[in-house]
Amino acid sequence: MDSKVFYITTPIYYVNDIPHIGHAYTTTACDAIARYKRMKGYEVKFLTGTDEHGQKIQTAAEAKGISPQELVDRIHLKFRELCTLLNASNDDFIRTTEERHIKTVQAIFAKLIEQGDIYKGTYSGYYCIPDETYVPESSMGPNKTCPDCGRPLTIMEEESYFFRASKYVPQLIEYYEKHAKAVMPRIRYNEIMSFLKSGVRDQSVSRTTLKWGIPVPGDEKHVIYVWFDALINYASAVGWLDDPEKFAHWWPGVRHMVGKDIIRFHCVIWPLMLIALGVSLPTEVFAHGWWTVDGEKMSKTRGNVVDPFKMVKEYGLDPFRYFLLREVPFGNDGDFSELALVGRINSDLANDLGNLLNRTLQMIRSYRGGIVPSCGEYDSELCTMSANILERVDSAMNEYAFDEALKAVWEFIGRANKFIDETMPWKLAKDESQSARLDFVLLNLYEALRLSALLVAPVMPDTAKRIWTQLGINSAPVETQYDSFKWGNGAGNTIGESEVLFPRIDIEAWKKAKEEKKLQEEAAKATATIEHEPEISIDDFKTVEMRVARITKCEEIPRSKKLYKLEVDLGYEKRTVCSGIKAFFTPDELVGKTVILVTNLKPVKLCGVESNGMILAASVKKDGVSESLTLLKPEDENMPLGSRVS
Repeated sequence: MDSKVFYITTPIYYVNDIPHIGHAYTTTACDAIARYKRMKGYEVKFLTGTDEHGQKIQTAAEAKGISPQELVDRIHLKFRELCTLLNASNDDFIRTTEERHIKTVQAIFAKLIEQGDIYKGTYSGYYCIPDETYVPESSMGPNKTCPDCGRPLTIMEEESYFFRASKYVPQLIEYYEKHAKAVMPRIRYNEIMSFLKSGVRDQSVSRTTLKWGIPVPGDEKHVIYVWFDALINYASAVGWLDDPEKFAHWWPGVRHMVGKDIIRFHCVIWPLMLIALGVSLPTEVFAHGWWTVDGEKMSKTRGNVVDPFKMVKEYGLDPFRYFLLREVPFGNDGDFSELALVGRINSDLANDLGNLLNRTLQMIRSYRGGIVPSCGEYDSELCTMSANILERVDSAMNEYAFDEALKAVWEFIGRANKFIDETMPWKLAKDESQSARLDFVLLNLYEALRLSALLVAPVMPDTAKRIWTQLGINSAPVETQYDSFKWGNGAGNTIGESEVLFPRIDIEAWKKAKEEKKLQEEAAKATATIEHEPEISIDDFKTVEMRVARITKCEEIPRSKKLYKLEVDLGYEKRTVCSGIKAFFTPDELVGKTVILVTNLKPVKLCGVESNGMILAASVKKDGVSESLTLLKPEDENMPLGSRVS
């Protein structure tokens, strides 16, 4: 393997929702390391893409009345737009519905069957439908809930193909013992080693309960489990199936960057699959933390999900990228605050970097006619510090410690600002005998800016280019090799037009505008037009008979995508009711629920089943489509069945 080959991947993003700050965080981090490695002379491949199979996609498509393919064709575009928004330099964007990926997945599945590493059996266990994974009893949360998302688990039993994961666990443990940096940061390495040593069962890798997935070759009643399918994208994109030379070139240098919630798939299941295939393991898998917002977990219900499109529009792309990688040590959880973002813009970007650029260019223009002076000696503290900063940044970037790399750069910027105060060029300019000294000072400040732009280029590529343009340099920093930088080479350059790099934000005015906007949004929400039914009298209302009931049985209706056939117990009798809630609940989630039933509706036949009543529910709709649904129930679930609701 060429040691100068670097292959970096984001996880492929699941297209059941629109992009949020977590997607932006991973993509920005991968982009920064990809750009940095190119500037260090590496041949880089940067892959991202979308994960487009599975139960959640199938269910969401059914709820919207479209095919799963139509749904993913729409939503994946948002993730392509995210790459464009973030100025990501990815070389490839893979979709799991692409032919190159489907063929690779089926070829790998067939190979593992052929060599006895995939076999057929029956699986029974607790399943998390939102996360599409079985959960061992030892890992369950309270009351048989998913340890990751907290939702109730469902007991499922089905015929399944299994990957013989347990066979290769000893080899993986041995590999990690010899390669401690294969899982980063250290806390995740310890977590993975503990998990492996506690025992790993053979993994179910197919489903018969859904259709939206890649068919198992030779047994198409099974589709390949979404996680087994998704992980293979990293190999599909570099020619595992049809271009062995390309694969051999890129694969030994592969690195994955993921959120900490999916580290077991990437550091346990995926490497076990690779060992079985006889393929080398990823050089590194780095798991970063999660973002909260102003101290609270992000959620649609709270309405505090951070929209990267909105943030970039309001604050600019490079400030947003800088904040994401500077605010929190990469690998730790972090708290997103717009006030903190504004603080970084004013302090780090406007005061420190912007001020250094403006002062330096103004002095070169005023004292030397806009031409960078030359001098015989460059031996300043800034020149000495520059070599150390390059080493510190390189060391930090190799550890994915973006915040430490940026801290080092800002120490250098701070030292350059202090150098101005110490040397006082405005005084030197008044004394002709200090002309050589002034040349020395101005050249060192110019070089400090030239290097600073080079160092921030992986994180803020547009800002770096703007700085170099003002310095009179036509090339782009991201197209420049770090090894080519030589202190003093800027002498003789003619500086360009100046512009304010980052306008300061008036904090008090910003706070006031935010408060006014919040009040306007609340007022708009309160006065939003709601469609109402015609008014009725109390006598009209009394004709609707509602009673407490309990669901005792739930069955699929073969010809219906939306309806369940329910048996409900009213205490004094049992009834059959058809309810269009299939997209929101599994049968196991419904059986045993106490509900409110309208009992005096005229019977109606739905899909051949006579329905005698209607269950009451509240829903949240968007564009006329229900996004969530809650069944109404009495506060006291011990209320006798058949009790009248009035």
